[in-house]
Amino acid sequence: MELGQLRYFVAVVEEGGFTRAGARLHVSQPGVSAQVGQLERELGLRLLDRSGRRVTPTEAGEAVLSYARAALAAVEGIRRTADEVRGLLRGRVSIGLIPGAAGAVMGGSDVVGVLGDFHDAHPQVEIALAEDTSERMLAALRQGGLDLAVVGLGGEPPAGISVQVVINEPLVAAVRSDDPLVRDSTDGGIPLAALRGRALISLPRGTGLRGVLERACAEAGFAPRVDFEAAAPGVLVRLAARGLGVAVVPAGAESGVAQGLAALRITEPALHGRVALAWPADGPAGPAARELLEQLRTRFAAGAAPAAGSVGPGSGGP
Repeated sequence: MELGQLRYFVAVVEEGGFTRAGARLHVSQPGVSAQVGQLERELGLRLLDRSGRRVTPTEAGEAVLSYARAALAAVEGIRRTADEVRGLLRGRVSIGLIPGAAGAVMGGSDVVGVLGDFHDAHPQVEIALAEDTSERMLAALRQGGLDLAVVGLGGEPPAGISVQVVINEPLVAAVRSDDPLVRDSTDGGIPLAALRGRALISLPRGTGLRGVLERACAEAGFAPRVDFEAAAPGVLVRLAARGLGVAVVPAGAESGVAQGLAALRITEPALHGRVALAWPADGPAGPAARELLEQLRTRFAAGAAPAAGSVGPGSGGP
């Protein structure tokens, strides 16, 4: 008994005839008939009733049919597993990162460390890294241009995207210590409305942190006046230290940058910058990407890391 005989038998039953089964399998009608006939002789059973306009299984054929389908399904499962193993050994994974995310500590792990361990285990897998804004990377995830991404979230993730938040930090207003905002602050905090009309220093549009700021300001009834933009919170803080405006950054970004700088909590409402691991809701397409996603999710399972200074520069949610 051969798998080809079982495949032809199942096709004849499903198509209701030898000619249509042959067309489906790209085999001549006599070839299908010969193979099914050989199967019947080997089993010593008549499997098909050929007397009507449509070929139908006999009682014996019905009994054999389920086993034939199970055997073919098992073979397909073996092939699929082999394909996945080959893909895992020699696949390709495309990952997008916000600037600075490669060195950021998330849930006790860092992206570079996880990628290094994955490469050691699967040296034939090609890993492609690219930095971009969260907005463009989320679009690339939906369109299949990326398998995974570390993004900043300005709100809820878009439809078709699943996320795991790995950093969740309050946002602060970094200003020179002689700025009137420091004098007018209460317990080290200022209301968001205090930033109305002030020269602000922020990450560019399309980043998660900028989205948080613009959405909050819109709900408060004003548009933020952003005079300076930079891709890393550390640069924003240095600009603020020179008196060029108020930098809106994750708490801790100002640490060690300059003396004479104050970090004021933004309240009413409190704002947070979130960084998340993101992937297509139905999962990455390739087995290598699925395996890497599982490893990243496990290593980042500690979730958000709110402690100030626990992440590197640039991890504040582009």
